[in-house]
Amino acid sequence: MSLRRALGLRMVAATLVGVIAGMPVAGWAQQPDQSGGFTLKVQSDIVLTNVVVRDKKTGEVVKGLKASDFTILENGKPQKIESFDYQNVDEAAVLREKSTVIGKATIADLVNGEFAANPASLRDHRLIVMFFDLSSMQPEDIDRAVESAQDYVKKKMQPADLVALVSMATGLSMDQDFTSDKVALLRGLGKYNGTEGTGFANGNEGGNSGGTADDASSFTSDDSEYNALNTDRELYAIRTIAKSLERVDQRKSLLYFSGGLTRQGIENQASMRAATNEAVKANMAIYSVDSRGLEALPPVGNASTGSLRGTAAYSGGAMQSQLDANFGSQETLATLSSDTGGKAFFDSNDFAPAFQQVQHDTEAYYIVGFRSTNTARDGSFRHLTVKLNRTDVKLDYRPGYYAPADFQHQKTEDREQALMEELRSDLPATDFAVYLQALYFRMGDNKFFVPVSLIIPGSQIHSVKNGDRDKANIDIIGQVKNAEGIVVGNVRDTVKLALDAAQQVQQKKIQYSTGFTLAPGRYHLKFVVRENQTGAMGSFETDLQVPDLKKIPLKLSSIVLSSQRVPNTAKKTASPLVRDGMEWIPNVPHVFRQDQHLYFLYEVYDPAKERGSPEPASSPGLTRREGGPVRVLTSIEFLIGGVKVYETPLVEAKAVNIPERGAVAFQFDVPLTPLKPGTYVCQVNVIDDAGGSFSFPRMAMRVEPGAAPVVAPAAATGAPVTSGGPMKP
Repeated sequence: MSLRRALGLRMVAATLVGVIAGMPVAGWAQQPDQSGGFTLKVQSDIVLTNVVVRDKKTGEVVKGLKASDFTILENGKPQKIESFDYQNVDEAAVLREKSTVIGKATIADLVNGEFAANPASLRDHRLIVMFFDLSSMQPEDIDRAVESAQDYVKKKMQPADLVALVSMATGLSMDQDFTSDKVALLRGLGKYNGTEGTGFANGNEGGNSGGTADDASSFTSDDSEYNALNTDRELYAIRTIAKSLERVDQRKSLLYFSGGLTRQGIENQASMRAATNEAVKANMAIYSVDSRGLEALPPVGNASTGSLRGTAAYSGGAMQSQLDANFGSQETLATLSSDTGGKAFFDSNDFAPAFQQVQHDTEAYYIVGFRSTNTARDGSFRHLTVKLNRTDVKLDYRPGYYAPADFQHQKTEDREQALMEELRSDLPATDFAVYLQALYFRMGDNKFFVPVSLIIPGSQIHSVKNGDRDKANIDIIGQVKNAEGIVVGNVRDTVKLALDAAQQVQQKKIQYSTGFTLAPGRYHLKFVVRENQTGAMGSFETDLQVPDLKKIPLKLSSIVLSSQRVPNTAKKTASPLVRDGMEWIPNVPHVFRQDQHLYFLYEVYDPAKERGSPEPASSPGLTRREGGPVRVLTSIEFLIGGVKVYETPLVEAKAVNIPERGAVAFQFDVPLTPLKPGTYVCQVNVIDDAGGSFSFPRMAMRVEPGAAPVVAPAAATGAPVTSGGPMKP
């Protein structure tokens, strides 16, 4: 296996072992419904859209309309209106809102439904979320935004207005739940004034120093990818806020105060679509406010920067660069607003129109719902057209929505995002079974190699016919976290399978191997596997203890039981499972057939030297030499019901055969032909005779009948033939 860097650790690149012949583990095959019943799955999605109806001449809201007055079309096709409601702030009732402790609550409280005592009581209220993106605003931008919000609360906030405060600096937090309490809101807004904004710059894509300030910095870095991460972070915050409010049918308005949202470098289209789609599903309109206000863009820069490099200040290049950067930072904000039915406010130092627009758009509106006649879950954008049976009015509504997408219609970015979300989710994926085994081998004084093997049932892998062979592919993602919850290892791979249909893949297993280099300690492993024909996922989580062998008298590695070895000619590999050009494939379920061989592999570290034995003489030209003589004894027993039915001959090791790791490695080859089918307890006996320490680990294994009737030769009727012993360097 080749090595690659993963979060500061060297991680063995994952390789596909292949389809391994063998009996499937119990529970892998799908079981028929013995009761004779059936399961009926019904999925119905209703699409809601807000419609504001105003008189063309006076601009007044038109009231008293009925569902029969409206016609709604999706991509030009009429839809049947299933639900209809009218919201009017003039009819607002007194709300007993449930407030949170300012500065203590997080956005998780919002997600868990802690935004109101009773969502039904939010009827006929304006729901306004003020979101201050402190990470993108300079201190002076924050002052302007906060002052405008305070002015709204003091002078223009109406009894029907319910306002929540959310901010993002180093993390996303809910600072005030929905409330009409002006004192609480002013107190929460006042805390933002003292916050120093991070003020991330828009970045310098390409690392070009032309037109930049000559401030003694000779190198101008390309930070476009870094800023792309910032943009994803902000879009994810908007998505989280929208998701937390989707339980309420009323229209929500998000006032998003930002210092610009630049998309450059590698643009994540999935993040943009996900944020827009979540806002639309939550019936939330985004009103973007550029807190920088009206900016002067002098060609040679302002007094806060040094003189410009090059001739860009005189050719118009610097001016054009500033205009492009300013437009780029506003374009994403404008897209978010237009796609969600809101509006964007740029290039103005007066932010009052943003608050007025929110109040104007939500003073009275109709909520029209329908179930789309287009049942395709293709994830496409569907345009909405709303008509009224009169011509003297003006309608205001959002232009459309994204249809739900099944796996076959998801884009690559969406698929990757779904895989990451499943990895982060506490809820396991159980579409099919996944089995995992993690072992450990010492590589150094404080470093262990942990090989990980995943088993996936072949019966669950859907394939596409291609002649006499089937094609399929699976996605695998996994991570290792230490005891503090910090990710210390990652793996992400897509494995393509070409399966011979004649080999009856349904009765076989697919095994995937990877590995991590870890220090002694406690870890948590989680892997998610997805087959890419139907999108079904399976996951496996487990805790792993990498031992500190310094505290153990006899230092023994994990014991590998294998039924297969495959060629591996890699010149450099850190995996102890690669020996003499062959790679040992761990048998995870410990289920073997009579016509297979049972291979054992394990290592003993730092065995004691025999007393009184001389050290070996040094050899010229050799940088490494074997240590003094040792005496390690080992054998393997097979027991049924506590009775020993077979034991391999005793093997004695007198030298450390892997001196670079201070290890004595043992490998055994045990043919299973004469063993009767059944369940065995396998005991490995290891004795360090010179040090007076010993270990007798046990494990269960099962022998199944072979694929064909097995006839034991006369010479092999006594016991299985055992070949093995200490490996030679």
